[in-house]
Amino acid sequence: MTTQTLSIRQATRADAPLVLAFVKELAEYEKLGHLVVATEELIAEELFGPASHAEALLGHSGTEPVAFAVYFHNFSTFLGRKGLYLEDLYVRPAYRRRGFGRAMLLHLARIAAERKCARFEWSVLDWNEPAIFFYETLGASIMHEWKLVRVTGEALEKMAKMK
Repeated sequence: MTTQTLSIRQATRADAPLVLAFVKELAEYEKLGHLVVATEELIAEELFGPASHAEALLGHSGTEPVAFAVYFHNFSTFLGRKGLYLEDLYVRPAYRRRGFGRAMLLHLARIAAERKCARFEWSVLDWNEPAIFFYETLGASIMHEWKLVRVTGEALEKMAKMK
């Protein structure tokens, strides 16, 4: 693995087009491109607007944007403290195996530690063996006993109307 310099910075509203481009690339990589309905306007408002509870990082190699991450705080009732949840992390394929994903994760771990978070969590697709192995080398535990539960779209609307 060749480690190169990665500069990491907070994304801003002006970065909404770039963030959306990364989201679309990630979705294609995960074979979920057909699910992306986000627009630049939605990203700008929901991620960078006054009511946002999420943040984004951009990683650049020189002037080239090569990675992004979106994260937010969650809360552990058992620990009585907030945590940091990584929603998405993506490194463009041409820039993988250069230490950029590791640098992004370590940067996020430092943010979690600085903010006194009790834990730092994220999900990984079960077929993504290289990512699972990589996360485990960093000391992460795969929580096999937990299953992600999700309600979206029409099912969410229906559930919200239940009595």
